[in-house]
Parts: sequence; structure tokens; C-alpha cells
Amino acid sequence: MAEKNKPVEKGSSMRILRRVLAHATPFLPWIVLSIGLAIVCAILSLVLPILAGRAIDLIAGASELTEISGQLIRYAVIAVICALSQWGMNSAANRILFRIARDVRDEAMDELQHLPLSYLDTRSQGDIVSTLIADVDQFTDGLLMGFSQFFTGVVTIVGTLAFMFWLDAGIALVVVVLTPLSLLVARFIATRSFDLFKRQSAERARQTALIDEMVGNLEVVKAYGHEAQNMRDFDETGDALEDISVKATFISSLTNPGTRFVNNIVYACVALTGALRCITGSMSVGELTIFLSYANQYTRPFNEISGVVTELQNALACAGRVFALIDEKREVADAEDAVAPQSIDGRIDIEDVDFSYVPERELIKGLSLKVSPGERIAIVGPTGSGKTTIINLLMRFYDVDSGSIALEGIDIRNMPRAALRAGYGMVLQETWLRRGSVRDNITLGREGFSDSQIEEAARAAHAHGFIRRLPQGYDTILDEEGGSLSQGQRQLLCIARVMLLLPPMLILDEATSSIDTMTEMRIQSAFQTMMRGRTSFIVAHRLSTIREADRILVLRDGHVVEQGTHDELLSAGGFYSTLYRSQFEG
Repeated sequence: MAEKNKPVEKGSSMRILRRVLAHATPFLPWIVLSIGLAIVCAILSLVLPILAGRAIDLIAGASELTEISGQLIRYAVIAVICALSQWGMNSAANRILFRIARDVRDEAMDELQHLPLSYLDTRSQGDIVSTLIADVDQFTDGLLMGFSQFFTGVVTIVGTLAFMFWLDAGIALVVVVLTPLSLLVARFIATRSFDLFKRQSAERARQTALIDEMVGNLEVVKAYGHEAQNMRDFDETGDALEDISVKATFISSLTNPGTRFVNNIVYACVALTGALRCITGSMSVGELTIFLSYANQYTRPFNEISGVVTELQNALACAGRVFALIDEKREVADAEDAVAPQSIDGRIDIEDVDFSYVPERELIKGLSLKVSPGERIAIVGPTGSGKTTIINLLMRFYDVDSGSIALEGIDIRNMPRAALRAGYGMVLQETWLRRGSVRDNITLGREGFSDSQIEEAARAAHAHGFIRRLPQGYDTILDEEGGSLSQGQRQLLCIARVMLLLPPMLILDEATSSIDTMTEMRIQSAFQTMMRGRTSFIVAHRLSTIREADRILVLRDGHVVEQGTHDELLSAGGFYSTLYRSQFEG
């Protein structure tokens, strides 16, 4: 694990392999068992041709049937032991590799929890899902082939050579001389397949991202008649994936025919040499049979190992993507001397804050704001003016480039993130539900809330009525998409969460955007009650929802161009007045 912080994509495949082997270290006993069984299986498979050859010589010499049957019985017993050893080896290899896959996936998922929001904002969900699921599966499958075939193949090659030199050094030398040809062919092809498999993995991730986006937004696609363009995009990614996959498969598939051609040459040379020995009487037919079996056994692992090398190239390319995610720079950790405020009243001081997502494109510039406890601050402005960005900075999803934001006199960069975010309750335009009951979605799995408290929060959010009509009421199971709930009903559940917790500060980002007008009026009344005595930030496009705010900040191109109450801003006749009248006067 010493290699963890080295950039995988710039390193060699050997570095990635060392990372994989480092994950295998905790399973060393199982690895030793797997290798031991591979050795047993390989050695026993080498004994079988000797027994078969002796049986042939006994038959050719017209020996007693009991002597021949004894050889056959020994052959059968050893064959059964060999099969059991191979089964045990494969079982051990499966256990090792599936646990490695579990650990790598856990590590990647843990890393994902600690990555900054900027990473998630710049990657598609499908690409991340492909890395966590498909790429881990791909490199696990490649390693499984390596465990099950590589060790057995190496032991078989070494053992076969040893047995052949023991039986006849001359024929063994013929085999040894021709062996490097097979290795050179396999190496030549393998070195050219790694880059192709890496590109194949990237194209597969791009296609997964597109599918995820299309399926997740199918209603929008259909509503805007975007099916034809989506199919063209999908065809484009499919063609690109097909092209690189065909190239990768073609190059890798040359390995087996190439090594088989060399292996057939080896077999022919052994057969010819052995036949000449049989003619001269220096070798029996049974011994020739043994050598021909060994020639097959010796060359077969080269075919398998060449296939393993090809699969390993694919596996390492996928592993490289997974480790690239694991090696991403984590979110800046909480300061060691981080201090949580004893209590949160909601006093916030924003001093001369500059921020931009991209350095060359300025967004927030010189923002200063003092918010008193219990004050209701509305933030309005055109799309892209920085409204949601201010929320991201308040929650410390992003750190400011310069300036400071202080809560209760403490710079939020010197405060534990958990303590900061625990002080806020958020209701966003986009709803988020988890798989579980309605009750679980309101409490978010937190313990300590009675049924009456949950029901009271749902009533305050005007969600109790539709919840009661669900098949199992508060015990109805929902999926991540909310099942049969409408967008408005899903948003009411999110509002009920905040009603249940009633934190000292609130963030309402288009919180009633998916709710009908009558329900919105009731929710606004509930919000007014909930916001009483709590510092609140309200982001709204519909300006009718913020008339009661204590102060309205009007943003334009990242700058606060106006601030005041609703009536003050209308009377000023400035940018806010223009926005307001454009909504209500056509």
C-alpha cells in the first residue's frame, strides 16, 4: 500500500499489479493454500501419462490382466485426487478474489464519501458507477483467470520439463530450444493490447454514463422529442466502443493462434524424434506416448498463460481506473484545532468573499454580508448569478478563494464540517429519497423520534393526508425514485424532514417549486412559523414567495447589486423591480 499516492494513470501496469497484490496480502494463507493445491494438481497430472505409458507397454508386452488393471486403478485414483485438488484450488481462488473485489469496492466507496463536491460536479454519475461496478468486476475476472490458470500453468511447465529431462534429456532439449518462440509471440501481442483495453474501459464508462443519463431523464427526453438525438449519441458511443473493442479483441486473439502454431511445431518435433527412437529400439511405444502427452501438457499452459496475460491487460486497465478514483485528492480535512460553537443562534458574517468554480471565470466577487440571528434572507437573481453558489459556500461544500465566512464568530474553515452542517436544515428543489419506508425517509434513519412526532412533522408539511392514503401508510416502502409518489409529494416528504428536526438555521432552495398553488400557500404559512426565530436563507425564482423576508439580496453576475425589503426594492425601481414586474405584469 506504499504506492497508494502515486498517480496510477501515469504509472506502468506493474505498479497497478503491485497495488492489486498489496490488496491480496491479508489473504496470504488462502493464497498459499491455492498455490499448494495448484502444485499438487500439476504434479499429479504429470504422473498420469507415466501410468498410461506403462499400461500401454504392459498391453504391448501381453502382460497379465491383473497387472494392467492395477495400473488403471492407480490412474483412476490419482485422477480423482487431481480433480479434487483443482476444485479446492478454484474455491480458494474465488474466495480470495471476491474478497479483494469487496475490499477494493469498499475502499473506492469510502474514498467517494471523502471526495470534494467539485469532483462529483465534474464527473457523470454513469462514469463513477461504471468504475465502481463494471471495472471492479472486469479486473476481478482477469485475476480469477490468473489465479486458476497461471500458477497451475507455471508448475506444469516446470514439472513437465523436469520429468522430460529425467526420462530423455535429448528430446527435452528440443522442447526447451523451441520454447522461447512461444514466449516472444505472447509478449509481442500483450504489450500492444494493454493500451487498447484501457481505451475500451474508458469508452464503456462513457456509454454507461450516457445510458444512466438517458434512463434517469426519460420523461424529459420524451417531452422534448429528443429520442432521435439520443439514439444518434448512443450509436456514436456504441460505434466507438465497437471499434476499440474489435481492435482490442483482434490483437489479443492473435495470442492463442500464434502460440498454438509454435506449440504444434514443438509437438511435431517431439513426435518425429520419438518415432526415430522407437525405430532404433531405444524407446518403447509407451515412452513415446508419455512424451507426446508431456508435449501437449507442456505447450497447453503457454496457450492458457497467453490468454491470462491478455485478460490481465484488460484487468489492469480497469484496475487503473479504480485506483485512479481511490487516489483522487480528498476533501480538505477538518483542522486539528477545529472548534464547534457551544450553541448556534444563526449569526453569520461574510467578509469580502471571492469565489469561482473555474479560475479563469469569475463568479462571486467581494461579497460581504452580516446576518443577524433569526433574520430571513432571500436571495434572488437571474440564472447563473450565484444564488446556489452562496448556499454551497455557507454549507462549505466549497471553500472560498479569499475572504471568510464566520458562524457565531468562528471561521467555518476552523469548524468541523459535521457541526456546521448539523446546524442547517435544507429543502432543495431536487428531492432525494432512500429505499425504505416513508417513516425512514422522514427521519433519515435517525433514532429517537416517536410516531407522534413524525406524524406532527408530516402534518406541518401537509404530507400527512397523502401518506395516510398510501397502502401501508407510514410503513409503505419507497424506492429511490419515490415509487408512485408525484414530484410534489416527494418534496413534501423532504419538507417534513426539516419540520421534524427544526434546526437553528434553514436553507430553502426553491423548496416549493414542485407544489401546487393551494398547497404552496399552506406550506408558506408553515414555513413562516418554522422560520420564526431561525436564521433562514431562501433562494427563489418566484418572487411572490419572498415578500415577507427581512432582507432580499439581489444578485447579478456574482455581485449583490441591491438589498432591502420587498417594498423598499420595489420603490427603488431598480433591477429587483424589473424582475418582479416581469413576473406579474407580463
